[in-house]
Amino acid sequence: MQAFACRIVEADPLGVDALALLQEAAEQARELYPELKHSGEPWPTNVPTPPRGVYFLAYSGNQLVGMGSHRPINAKTTEIRRMFVTRTARRSGVARALLEALQTHARSQGFQRLVLETGRKQHAAMALYESCGFHRISPFGPYVGDPTSICYARALSGATQA
Repeated sequence: MQAFACRIVEADPLGVDALALLQEAAEQARELYPELKHSGEPWPTNVPTPPRGVYFLAYSGNQLVGMGSHRPINAKTTEIRRMFVTRTARRSGVARALLEALQTHARSQGFQRLVLETGRKQHAAMALYESCGFHRISPFGPYVGDPTSICYARALSGATQA
C-alpha cells in the first residue's frame, strides 16, 4: 500500500476534473456490474452543489486521485455521494481523508446524520464505512428495491448550527 499525501479542495461538480473522474467511476462501475449495463445508456453527470452541500476533489500533487460529496436530504440529514478513488490511489488513505472532510463539512453545516449507498460488490468501501462508524440501514429514497444497494448511516456528534 502506497501512502498518498493528498490535498482536498472544494470544487465545481460540473468542472472538467469532476466530470472526468465521474466518467472513470462510471466505467469502473459498469465493469463491476455488467448485468446493469444497457446499450446506449447515457453517462452520469453531476448537478450543481446545493446550499449546505459540498463537492470535494482530492489531488496528490497535480494528479486527481479522488472525489466525494454530500447533498442534503432534509434539515438534519445529508447523503454522502460520489465517493470514488482512482485505482492507483486505493488503500492509501485518500478515501478516509475524503470521508473525514465530508463529515467535518456536514457537521459545520448543522447536519446530525449522514447516510450513504454503496454497491453490494464494493467490499472495500463497505469495510471503510464500517471502520468509520457507519452501520447498515434499510435502503432509503431511490435505493429502495434496488438489489445492488447497501445503505449505511452514522450520527454526527458536535454538529454546529449552520
